[in-house]
Amino acid sequence: MLSAAAAPGCLIAAFVFLIFLFKWINVLKEYERAVTFWLGRLSKQPKGPGLVLIFWPFETMVRISLRTIVHDVPAQDIITKDNVSVKVNAVVYFRVVEPEKAVVQVENYLYATSQLAHTTLRSVLGQALLDELLS
Repeated sequence: MLSAAAAPGCLIAAFVFLIFLFKWINVLKEYERAVTFWLGRLSKQPKGPGLVLIFWPFETMVRISLRTIVHDVPAQDIITKDNVSVKVNAVVYFRVVEPEKAVVQVENYLYATSQLAHTTLRSVLGQALLDELLS
């Protein structure tokens, strides 16, 4: 039989255990992967989909969606090869193929892709003549 003084300690321990249990159990959808870090070091393979155990606080995870992302490139003022100013907009479709590289090698892969689309649009269309753009 537990004494009255030990009962609050058991409740606190059970509460802490439940918090750890809920942080350890994660469910990833079919289109998600978890890039995990064990004490700051990248794990070999991304985890998921389904039930994934993350032993927090030693292991952390970053969720990455593998679905196709549609990004609208706002209107860009471009000067063509024959010095005509043109306003052009575009849409970029992309998806993450290697989630560990999207997390580790780029600080913000969504922003980086957006900036690459802006730069490429200006660079490619800046090398064309107005007649080529219109045709």
